[in-house]
Amino acid sequence: MLTKLRKWFNVGVLSNNQLKMIALVCMTIDHIGAYILTDWIILRIIGRIAFPIFAYMIAEGCAYTKNRKKYLGVMAVTAVLYQGAYFVLTKSLAQCILVTFTLSILLIYITDYAKTKRTPKACSLALVSFITVFIIVEIVPRLLDTTFSVDYGFVGILVPVLVYVVEAWQDKLFMFSMSLFVLAGILGGVQWFSLLAIPLLAVYNERRGKRRLKYFFYAYYPLHLAVIYFIGLLLEKI
Repeated sequence: MLTKLRKWFNVGVLSNNQLKMIALVCMTIDHIGAYILTDWIILRIIGRIAFPIFAYMIAEGCAYTKNRKKYLGVMAVTAVLYQGAYFVLTKSLAQCILVTFTLSILLIYITDYAKTKRTPKACSLALVSFITVFIIVEIVPRLLDTTFSVDYGFVGILVPVLVYVVEAWQDKLFMFSMSLFVLAGILGGVQWFSLLAIPLLAVYNERRGKRRLKYFFYAYYPLHLAVIYFIGLLLEKI
């Protein structure tokens, strides 16, 4: 059905930037629902659309970036800066989505290395890397009495990886859809509404768009959260 939808729209109508803007709006609505209008569940439902779109675009970014080290570095540095500020303000060790995507990119690069080299050493490195990330993300938080957690967990980290490792568009959409079903099954609740992102990706035209906005998206994440956080503090005092 999704393939027919794509053909009906003549190979897709939404560009990379347009999908990211949709995700950005949904993310902002979600965070307003998380920190300000906490009783408005509809805001959290709308927000479920954001992660899947960004996750798919992370896979696209890894495939098309001209500088892989820079792509990983910018994501990692932004994550570290945000987490530092977040810890100072909240004393929480909960890790944001930027950490999730940093680990996704790292595993994608390691997977690519193993596919290229095809040696026992390279394959062992990939296997150990996946196991290590799984232990850190899923096992350690259960063993330690801390607030440490990684947003969307190990399956969330795998979503961009699974999209990346297949080439045909239909295969990408299938892997993307299946990973969202698994993630929704694990997290439950409103996470099932993340499946609403699938039709949007079905009409993705695989084009960047007219404007290069990648640094805007990196800057927007911490800035909009800071604004929402301080608005929340002000409202608590009223």
